[in-house]
Amino acid sequence: MTKKRTARQRSGSGYRGSLPWRVVTGLAEYADRRAGWNHLAVTPGLLTLFGLRVRLRQNNLHDTTVLPSVGLPEPAPPSASHKVNRTADGSHNDLDEPRMGMAGTRFGRNIPLDRIVPATPEWVLSRPNPREVSRALLTRDELIPAESVNSLVAAWLQFMIRDWFSHGTSPTEQPWEVPLMDDDPWPERPMRIMRTPNDPTRDPQAPTGTPDTRVNVSSHWWDASQIYGTSEEEQLRMRNGTLGKLRLWDEQSMLPTDPDSDPSRVPGFWLGLAMMQNLFTREHNAICDHLHAAYPSWDDEELFQRARLVNAALLAKIHTVEWTPAVISHPTTVKALRANWWGIAGERVHNLFGRISESEVLSGIPGGATDHYGIPYSLTEEFVAVYRMHPLIRDDWHLRSAADNGTLGHCTFRDIAGPEALKVLKSTSMSDLLYSFGTLHPGLVTLHNFPKFLQGYERPDGQLQDLAATDILRSRELGVPRYNEFRRLLRLKPAETFEELTGNPAWAREIKRLYADDIEKVDLTVGMYAERLPAGFAFSDTAFRIFILMASRRLNSDRFFTEYYTPEVYSKAGMAWIDDNSMITVLLRHHPELRTALAGLDNAFVPWHTPRSSGTNG
Repeated sequence: MTKKRTARQRSGSGYRGSLPWRVVTGLAEYADRRAGWNHLAVTPGLLTLFGLRVRLRQNNLHDTTVLPSVGLPEPAPPSASHKVNRTADGSHNDLDEPRMGMAGTRFGRNIPLDRIVPATPEWVLSRPNPREVSRALLTRDELIPAESVNSLVAAWLQFMIRDWFSHGTSPTEQPWEVPLMDDDPWPERPMRIMRTPNDPTRDPQAPTGTPDTRVNVSSHWWDASQIYGTSEEEQLRMRNGTLGKLRLWDEQSMLPTDPDSDPSRVPGFWLGLAMMQNLFTREHNAICDHLHAAYPSWDDEELFQRARLVNAALLAKIHTVEWTPAVISHPTTVKALRANWWGIAGERVHNLFGRISESEVLSGIPGGATDHYGIPYSLTEEFVAVYRMHPLIRDDWHLRSAADNGTLGHCTFRDIAGPEALKVLKSTSMSDLLYSFGTLHPGLVTLHNFPKFLQGYERPDGQLQDLAATDILRSRELGVPRYNEFRRLLRLKPAETFEELTGNPAWAREIKRLYADDIEKVDLTVGMYAERLPAGFAFSDTAFRIFILMASRRLNSDRFFTEYYTPEVYSKAGMAWIDDNSMITVLLRHHPELRTALAGLDNAFVPWHTPRSSGTNG
């Protein structure tokens, strides 16, 4: 195992400020502004993205732990097991700074802390207020499909988000009160949107003007906490105590959860989330069987811990080299994302020789050196903001048989969300549900494409919520800059006119009218949804800039993906499982009846095959 270095030694100082790197980043910015990375050939486009990532690492990682704090979460005392096992709460990933990235610690920022806008009513509820934006610019009249992908991308994304971040349960007192227009049909006046919970670690004696912060109640690490929980107690409830395996909650739907609770009462529960939870709980158990066969002397605890590492790494691999290249399928980004995992040397070289260089560019991030780039690792509020992609979700769903593409039923999103989803799970096989999602297009992440049901969503607590309005309000409330300022802080050219912002003249007029001819007021979400999309993209280039930075950072900072990504920690059989598997092999292992639909495909997130006589994907 590589000798562990401290976070200070892993600061990225090798390229910070040096003349060669200033030249590289300067040329990358020039090429991007002059031509656009997406208009260059693949090789110069890759070099441009590489240079942009270096510049983003230099300028767009900001540490909120330096702000005054009290009552920080306390990690458990160090133990030998922390070196080779992920903890439930994410502590001890960095052995020198055990609190880094654990559940209950602050979100970081991709913008300077002094540019965080205070959450005053004048800012959060300024005209146009969030409900006005929702009605005028986000409401879907007809689905605008993302035709290069299937609806598993929407299910997968929420499944990942459940692992990455959560601001926690909103308090019911002092909600934001959003005034409504006279013609607004909302049943309550004013509209009430619950506030994001305050940071419990914020020092009440902090000087006036100290930037606001929030905490992530989930672990910041890519550790599959949506499957395994974020506390020892949760984790124990998930396990069945035999050969390292997890419980399967129901023999019919086989949902993974605490058998004493109802998963459908959890906010955000829907059919797609249940399907992914099911699939990768079963995958964990399959990994346990594989490891038990290879290492029959291992006990329940050892099997569980190694299987968890392997399952989490497989999820990260699938997201990096399959999901993301599917939703941003430009040739340059496909190459870049695969290079994140295998380096530009590629998968074939990796499979034959393993790492051939310490360089992440040549051999990829997994197995390389851990690097925090001088800033303690955390996910960021800007990362959360650009992942607000509810338009991916359809309103209408056509359930079909995997055997013959025959119609099983038609339903709306309302019919597959919350407790209603359990009825579908009990009446329809998981294979048919996966096939239905695999043969239906999701929505494009764009204006006028927000799911209608989510603009009038009844939460499990009975509260009615417009999630489109909430998305707009949340970015304002959390101090995420408006669109043009966001681009400036990412060293991107701001839009000077509404016509420059979007290639759709009708949208330009609508945005201009709603924002009273002031382009600086345009919300981040509106600007991103209105942008011209690079070829193959299902979401905006502005959002992609945060991904350039944070997609690699989640791997670079995590020692279980870098210095401890070794056979000594994962086991040889575990490492082979990660190398040998993909979303397609996972699907076929548990649902071999999907073989015809997946035949010949190399990515499970593109549209699946249907019989020739059945027509096109819906």
